[in-house]
Amino acid sequence: MKVLVACEYSGTVRDAFIAKGHEAISCDILPTEKEGPHYTGDIFDILYDDYDMMIAHPPCTYLSNAGARFLYPEKKLSYLRYKQGMIGKNFFIKLWSVKHIPKVCIENPVSSTVFAMPQYSQQIQPYDFGHPVSKKTRLWLRNLPPLMPTNIVETRQSTKVAGNWFNAGGKDRQKNRAKFFQGWADAMAEQWG
Repeated sequence: MKVLVACEYSGTVRDAFIAKGHEAISCDILPTEKEGPHYTGDIFDILYDDYDMMIAHPPCTYLSNAGARFLYPEKKLSYLRYKQGMIGKNFFIKLWSVKHIPKVCIENPVSSTVFAMPQYSQQIQPYDFGHPVSKKTRLWLRNLPPLMPTNIVETRQSTKVAGNWFNAGGKDRQKNRAKFFQGWADAMAEQWG
């Protein structure tokens, strides 16, 4: 298959599909962190090429329920934050509206209800795919079956504990929070490839 991995600079999903013998390319406005087929630029520059599958990771900073305290500071809706979230939702909808790619998966965390995102197909957790942490993530699937767990682990570190992998401070905090788990990528390549 020819696979487009949209909004990915890590190469995690791209490389999982390549390892299974597929032709895969990642695309992001950031350069790739790992050598491999990658387009640095706007996804809409290459989105309308001929692909069999798209797996997309649109930015979730302003949509995620994890940032609800910024959306409702002092218990009032922040219109600036809401506007930024609606920009994120519109980007998501543009990717979801693509009809020429037969198989589509869009991944995002649980979003704030105020954004009224489309109904998701499935929720997954890292601990069902070999990672001892909890991070509920939603998948929107078109012409793809739900992902089946591959390696359920019992030890589960909460994302709400200060100082853990998810909430460590510093300049890479956002990158760490956005990490896509290798177990998820491997399951996608194995089950959908």
